[in-house]
Amino acid sequence: MNALKAKHQRLVLIVIALVALVGAGLLAAWALRNQANYFYLPAQMVADPPEVGQPVRLGGMVEEGSLKTLADGVTVSFSVTDKDAAKVPVRFTGILPDLFVEGSGVVAEGKMGPDGVFIADNLLAKHDENYVPRELQEMSQHQQAAVVEETY
Repeated sequence: MNALKAKHQRLVLIVIALVALVGAGLLAAWALRNQANYFYLPAQMVADPPEVGQPVRLGGMVEEGSLKTLADGVTVSFSVTDKDAAKVPVRFTGILPDLFVEGSGVVAEGKMGPDGVFIADNLLAKHDENYVPRELQEMSQHQQAAVVEETY
């Protein structure tokens, strides 16, 4: 049997390495295919809704006057709106974030239900640049600075 020349051995190793890299990339893409969540604004969701059951994120403002607690006491319904006045009804079962209030920003992670209501699994409340934690609200700015300094 003839042994492969050194030049051919290197070529075979390069081909094997390329095949392994492509295989690893395809495997990673396949494993992450369900991890990608698309982000929708209410106007986008109304104009072109995602497939029922597809995991997505919905971002916008909680519409004033739309927040209602349902009979079970842990499920809330509300509408997410944007500056274009598009509205998407949302239902969430669980503990609301502390910063979640009407008129505030929210990102809801979940999926569109067959009835056209967005079923949220998780809510992320946004706050503005003037946010002050509840514990610091009744303190003067000097006292707040002292508390913050103590935490470092």
